[in-house]
Amino acid sequence: MIHLRAFMKTAAAAAMVVCAAQGAMAQPHDPATLVKAELIAEPPAIRQGEPFTVGVRLTMKEHWHTYWSNPGDSGMATEIRWQLPPGFSAGAIAWPVPQAIPVGPLMNYGYEGTATLLVTITPPADLAPSSRAPLRATVAYLVCQRECIPGEAAVSLTLPVAGPTSRAPNAPLVETPISVARAALPLAAPFAARFSVGANAVTITPAAGGPATALRGMRFFPASGEVIDHAAPQTFTVTDGRPVLTLKRSTLMQGTPATLDGVLVMDEQVDGGTVSHAFAVSATPAVAVTPPVDLTALLQAIALAVLGGLILNLMPCVFPVLSLKVLQLTGHGEAPASQARGHGLAYAAGVLVTFAGLAALLYALRAAGGEVGWGFQLQSPVVVAALAFLLFAMGLSLSGVAQFGMAMTRVGTGAAAPPGLPRSFLTGFLATVVATPCTAPFMGTALGFALTQPPAVGMAVFLALGFGLALPVLVLTFVPALVRRLPRPGAWMETMKQVLAFPLYATVAWLVWVLSQQVGPTGMAAALAGLVLVGLAVFLAGKAHHAGRRGAWVARGVALAALLALLPAGRAIATDPGAMAAGSVRDSRDGTEPFTQARLDGLIAEGRRPVFVNLTAAWCITCLVNERTALASDEVRALFRARNVAYLKGDWTNRNPEITRVLERHGRSGVPLYLLFSRNGDAQLLPQILTERMLVDHLSSL
Repeated sequence: MIHLRAFMKTAAAAAMVVCAAQGAMAQPHDPATLVKAELIAEPPAIRQGEPFTVGVRLTMKEHWHTYWSNPGDSGMATEIRWQLPPGFSAGAIAWPVPQAIPVGPLMNYGYEGTATLLVTITPPADLAPSSRAPLRATVAYLVCQRECIPGEAAVSLTLPVAGPTSRAPNAPLVETPISVARAALPLAAPFAARFSVGANAVTITPAAGGPATALRGMRFFPASGEVIDHAAPQTFTVTDGRPVLTLKRSTLMQGTPATLDGVLVMDEQVDGGTVSHAFAVSATPAVAVTPPVDLTALLQAIALAVLGGLILNLMPCVFPVLSLKVLQLTGHGEAPASQARGHGLAYAAGVLVTFAGLAALLYALRAAGGEVGWGFQLQSPVVVAALAFLLFAMGLSLSGVAQFGMAMTRVGTGAAAPPGLPRSFLTGFLATVVATPCTAPFMGTALGFALTQPPAVGMAVFLALGFGLALPVLVLTFVPALVRRLPRPGAWMETMKQVLAFPLYATVAWLVWVLSQQVGPTGMAAALAGLVLVGLAVFLAGKAHHAGRRGAWVARGVALAALLALLPAGRAIATDPGAMAAGSVRDSRDGTEPFTQARLDGLIAEGRRPVFVNLTAAWCITCLVNERTALASDEVRALFRARNVAYLKGDWTNRNPEITRVLERHGRSGVPLYLLFSRNGDAQLLPQILTERMLVDHLSSL
């Protein structure tokens, strides 16, 4: 997961830079005039093997700011890339206490005026005396006011190396830039701190032995961006003689962290005035508390999930696989009722087990720090390719190339265990996997609630969604009168079976198109070669049924070799990411811009035009249908132009933690998400299924 987190952080930074670059083109500013960067050092000379302190001093133009290590709701932390002589090493940045900088409805953490980032440099022990050590670094920063502009500055400094007989200079008695910077750092906390996590709140309490002063307030700056709602008020109270700071819990927090790290600023009353002290704290959990479950909210989420699952059956993602189940039930129309119920239960078990597995993996990834949501598996090109291969093999089977488990089972055999139950289970598995690209009404609210709850509670919502998906088949198989109304088995079923192969082929074509948005030419070539190998394996499996014993062994051996050849194809797909950065926009017509939080913040801060945000993904069929039927209409586009609406489009096809955070903030676990901001920053959350008339009404009201 370390590599995954590094990838996601890099993707978010790249998306931020793309957005900020566009803001820079719209409002031309030279970042060098907004931020002055210089490298300063503490000692006039350095000694062999003795660490020394340097600082990167940033001086911002008035009303502009750069960012802390945790930038808050948006922004990007300043980075220092060192180019040091051989044998030198640089430590981590020591960050000054940040400021809280409100930006519209969000809260950022950063610096205005001047900030010095201190770093400890360690020279080698064999450093030649009387030489000179050139220190160089590249400082990458994001500087923001109404718009955000990325900048880089090259800083350098050359220090002499003191000889072995020279004495280290005495500490200066006057203030220096480095000593002033040290005074701006948070102090090591001389007291312990405890924290507790509730359903919606996080509380921090200095433990026994803490400062026995008259505190008048506290504020916490978390080291992690996934702990608290940065923009929410922080409430200071005194309970049983102890100071307590209550924070709003972030929807991104999963469970209780091992420690709660950050900077705690405590305001103390001294001689009629207020003095602030900042401490670096690493609070530990108080007595473990299981957040109470809001039973009413849980029941509402379960009801919405069942409704959402029912509607999923009508979505184009599920239709091809569901058709196979209906055809199978048709073949069992005259079977005993117990056998039909067995198939219904096996199908439901496949759906529920798969939903439980996806939910468990989703919670595990989020607990490990991954910022993922519903449909996360389709953000993996390997999963998309594997699903295309499987559905292609099923389509070939329905077309009669081979009959491996897809033939209609004989009925009325009287066997104790009805045949074909594994196939029904597999159909439920496939229905669930291919349902994830679709978002039905009611699903977004239900899954958004599930991902803010402990896993045990959220799992109930996921299983309710699966139950809704499986419910039509369960009703069909448990009501004998309905099964008897199905057409009688006959020759028409073979033709219908072959016809149903084409929706599967269409799904394969769509998955290949999704894959083309995720990988480069090498990965696409590997995927197409994989489809050929799957076709060869299915063809040989069909021939093996009609060959002699030796011929069957040869055909099956070659088919197995073709399937094994999919492994290097999958490796090529996994290691050939597309050149397009996650979050970028594939269609920039009509002034569409890539979405980033910084660009949205800038537009809201300007207040000159409304903003429409469309968060989508190539594998989201609901998103694609909305774009073709509603967003692409001439009337809607004309209103976008007439109302001067800024259109920001974010692509979640590949993992993008910035988009994930926006989804979580608005109570959603997956795309689509549509937000319409008025000029004053008020946001309307639009439904997940759009119509042209709905958009026209909303846009006309701006």
